[in-house]
Amino acid sequence: MKVAWAAATVAALGGGVLVPGVAQAQTAEPDPHGRTGIEEIVITASPFGQRRFDVLQGTSVLAGEALERALSASIGETLDRLPGVSQTAFGQGASRPVIRGLGGDRVRVLVGGIGTIDASSTSPDHAPAVDLATAQRVEVVRGPAALLYGSNAIGGVVNVLDGRVPMARPEGGTSALARLGYGSNANERLAAAGVDQALGDTLVLHADGYYRKADDFEVDGHAWSAARRAEEAAEHAGHDHEIDQGPVGTVDNSDLEQKGGTLGLSAVGDWGFLGASVGRTDSRYGIPGGHSHGHAEGEDHDHDHDHGHDHGEEENVHIDLEQTRLDVIGEIDRDFLVFDSARLRFGWADYKHTELEGDEVGTVFKNKGWEGRVELVQRPIQGVLGGSLDGASGVQALRRDFRADGEEAFVPPSVTEQYGLFTAQRLDIGPWALEAGARIERQSVEASGIGFDRDFTGLSLSGGAAYRFADGWLLGASLSRTERAPNAEELLSDGPHLATGIYEVGDRTLDEETAVGVEATLKKTGGPVTGAINIYRTDFDGFIYEAFTGAEEDGLPVAQYSAADARFWGFEVELGTAVWRSGDQAVLLDASAEYVRTRNKDLDEPLPRIPPLQLRGGVSYETPVFAARAEVVWADDQDRTASFEVPTDGYTVLNASLDWHPFADRDISLLLEARNLTDEEVRLSTSFLKDRVPQPGRDFRVLLRGAF
Repeated sequence: MKVAWAAATVAALGGGVLVPGVAQAQTAEPDPHGRTGIEEIVITASPFGQRRFDVLQGTSVLAGEALERALSASIGETLDRLPGVSQTAFGQGASRPVIRGLGGDRVRVLVGGIGTIDASSTSPDHAPAVDLATAQRVEVVRGPAALLYGSNAIGGVVNVLDGRVPMARPEGGTSALARLGYGSNANERLAAAGVDQALGDTLVLHADGYYRKADDFEVDGHAWSAARRAEEAAEHAGHDHEIDQGPVGTVDNSDLEQKGGTLGLSAVGDWGFLGASVGRTDSRYGIPGGHSHGHAEGEDHDHDHDHGHDHGEEENVHIDLEQTRLDVIGEIDRDFLVFDSARLRFGWADYKHTELEGDEVGTVFKNKGWEGRVELVQRPIQGVLGGSLDGASGVQALRRDFRADGEEAFVPPSVTEQYGLFTAQRLDIGPWALEAGARIERQSVEASGIGFDRDFTGLSLSGGAAYRFADGWLLGASLSRTERAPNAEELLSDGPHLATGIYEVGDRTLDEETAVGVEATLKKTGGPVTGAINIYRTDFDGFIYEAFTGAEEDGLPVAQYSAADARFWGFEVELGTAVWRSGDQAVLLDASAEYVRTRNKDLDEPLPRIPPLQLRGGVSYETPVFAARAEVVWADDQDRTASFEVPTDGYTVLNASLDWHPFADRDISLLLEARNLTDEEVRLSTSFLKDRVPQPGRDFRVLLRGAF
């Protein structure tokens, strides 16, 4: 009933409604507010570049004012407003995106097309080594992108484009971007700037830097949920001491400090470009929620608290993260053989983060790794079945040397290597478009200290077809089969993890998981209403997931990696329209809906930490000088829970913003924004911490942006 009601609601709104970025595609007039539309090219979705309209998967782009409004301390929170995207929400400092209910090692977070080379997929408390303070654009592909980016992109891809390696000579010889921001809730301060400077006719120098600092964030009332407080009271009923009910008004130990910078240099010309950059990222953030035994979801509380094990009950846990990264990026636009261009992407990084128990060092995680890819783009071949064939082929390789040192190192040192060959082809025949692709991948995981060495070989295939109607409609469908090898954490974990407060156990016998998915898309550009509807279903054979078992080890609840057959299905809807226009003024309405439903076929129950049904609606009034917007976000209760998982209450959030462009001939804007105006209690079913750490309360924000 809830899903049917949501579909009916969106259909009714669709009589005159679409997301701002899609609504803009109705008109050829330039958008003074820099929004992206359904005609926008999404380079992450295809090696030969396709418009969002032509991509047979759900895609999103954050740029311009949409990026300024969404900008937050973590990439997960920044992307949380996009259809089909949620977040792991491990405090202000650490939150990864969750796409269509899939996260962790199934969603690839990229910087300029190369992975972040960190430990963020190891655990939800590990932040990605990427910051959006100097980002120019973020692209999201929802659904399998494993052909291009590896089997770890079985759930989707997030690609951050920050221009760290200049790809062209700036117009006039110089271009720059600066941001200054403040958020009232956590006293958040942000300063960021980047500049590209031409050095003669060929060389271009890039430099950027950022600094962000925030205190503990505020909430309205108790940080612990009512259910968690009632459980604590019942457990300690009859005791003489005062019952702990958790922090009130402020989420303790949720502070953060982030800084970083990059230097890059490129040679550019009519032949293309080739450049390199070196960057440094430093971040220190608190892990909120209290990580003692007895405070984690899924724990059996009928045990003796005097077992002698204390995993930081009185100590705050902070993570001190640092990374040095080198990137090499190039593109040669010259014909050779059957190709007309070649692209190179390479990244190397030395990453370390330390889990601090108060002032003492707990566990140290290190990852030295590299990743590279070369793509060869074919010249279009005319006359193939009466149409035009485009395509690209490439090779990708990566190495990950990962280790954790300390008393609570829950995974042994390991080396992961992955090599892949891929091709993607597209044939356009009149209104028809046919796509096909394949990737073969070899992955090895070796932990020599414990005598572990396994190899996996996976084959991924995809195909699709679309028909473009004359009046701006596109109807398409795609089918994919993807194999993903288990990673080192899923295979080898065995020990307590202080920051998450759980005892993690892997399974060395895990095999590849296989996903067979189908997706249908209906898109509309032009006319009074534009938008997109994507419906998908994916069946997994041997889906690997982490779930609480109800057992304890060392006084901590045990979370076990297991494999089961599973099913995901859901939809995303984006609709919008201009309901009134007069000269250069307009009133725009937009609406979106998203839903994902899962089932563990072996246990006949839902999978854990799945987002609920969510609806979003907004209205904007725009002129060339300013844009005012109000939106409401409604999320349903999530009562479809796995074993040892508790339900999550829904919420309704009201947001508002005002963008002002004071100078017609200058790219300068002032953003005033109010998030969660009603101070709603928001808990996310995708978070391990949902019953101890809600989302921040009311937050007034200001951001000054200037570019030239």
